[in-house]
Amino acid sequence: MMKTIVLTISLAITALVLTPPGIQHKRRSDSPKKSSQSSQLTPQEAKKLVELHNRIRAEVGVGPVTWSDELAAFAQKWADHLAKTSCELEHRPFSGEWEQKYGESVFKGPSRFFGVEDAVKFWGSEKKNYRGQAIDSDTLSNSGHYTQLVWKATKQIGCARTECKGEMLLVCNYDPAGNIIGEKPY
Repeated sequence: MMKTIVLTISLAITALVLTPPGIQHKRRSDSPKKSSQSSQLTPQEAKKLVELHNRIRAEVGVGPVTWSDELAAFAQKWADHLAKTSCELEHRPFSGEWEQKYGESVFKGPSRFFGVEDAVKFWGSEKKNYRGQAIDSDTLSNSGHYTQLVWKATKQIGCARTECKGEMLLVCNYDPAGNIIGEKPY
């Protein structure tokens, strides 16, 4: 049975860790291509998300990521599905119609207080919990967003936002996926 770990801090900010404990992503060798599809983010929001990711990545000496419209469209479909069904934080399942193909981080917070940039800043704040070890279930539970954000092999990101019940949901997908059990992010 797959466990999902939920992190919660004040003001009902919640976020899901990229990979449930004991689950290992397989590396993908095929990178998504640019497409005309995208998310509901503005071009300025997408640019800022890439800049924030790259600033945090540069702090540990890993290369920059670029924006993928295909990943953003993939993320938007999941964000919209969550808004229409549960308005809860859930990762895509590992099989079936909504099968996960990439790394993923999910954030939820009251939309009157939080924007998309706050999600990346929150994920980046998990750096204080990471001690340089290889990925295991403990790492995922307290710094899994951070380690995905700085995963050295990740080259592209795409994010999407939606709102439901006064909450902003942000979904970011990463290719190649990070948080591979037994490996270090950088």
